[in-house]
Amino acid sequence: MNDKLRSICIYCGSATGADTQYAAAARELSREIVKRNMRLVYGGASIGLMGVVADTVLEAGGDAIGVLPKNLFRKEVPHENLTRMILVDSMHERKAKMAELADGFIALPGGLGTLEELLEMLTWSQLKIHEKPCAMLNVSGYYDQLIEFLDHSVLQGFIRSAHREMLIIDSQPAVLLDACESFSRPDVQKWAELDN
Repeated sequence: MNDKLRSICIYCGSATGADTQYAAAARELSREIVKRNMRLVYGGASIGLMGVVADTVLEAGGDAIGVLPKNLFRKEVPHENLTRMILVDSMHERKAKMAELADGFIALPGGLGTLEELLEMLTWSQLKIHEKPCAMLNVSGYYDQLIEFLDHSVLQGFIRSAHREMLIIDSQPAVLLDACESFSRPDVQKWAELDN
């Protein structure tokens, strides 16, 4: 195992979604995280895919750290059996704390919050604020349209191809984690002339 990847932050939905494969993939990824002696960092809720991920990690004997804003404590139904729950004052503080605790980031299927969190971490990598891997587990083609959009943005000159390629994408949890473990951020500047 790459010693740089001790903790993985999982972004995912507070719902389980319409396809049963989303929860199945969440469980498979969670078991793989524990198998590799990695710690889970996530949003702290007990519902949706968030709950599936935390429950699976804990059932497999792993560590799960939740980070939850105090004002969302009831709405997101906090998980009561985590290794550690960190309460923060705001969503901004939540994202910063999760980023601080994690050595890499993976998005499972989710909604606006999941997208916002992953894209912020990818932007931070683009800006060299961190050099941690950012990945999407593309379960049942859930992220196909987003992938098409990102490729379109490259063609239209708004994203450098090297920055687009920093986003690791796979449908298999073990393969995705292998890619995260071997990730090395390309030495490409955000403000350099765009290449197509």
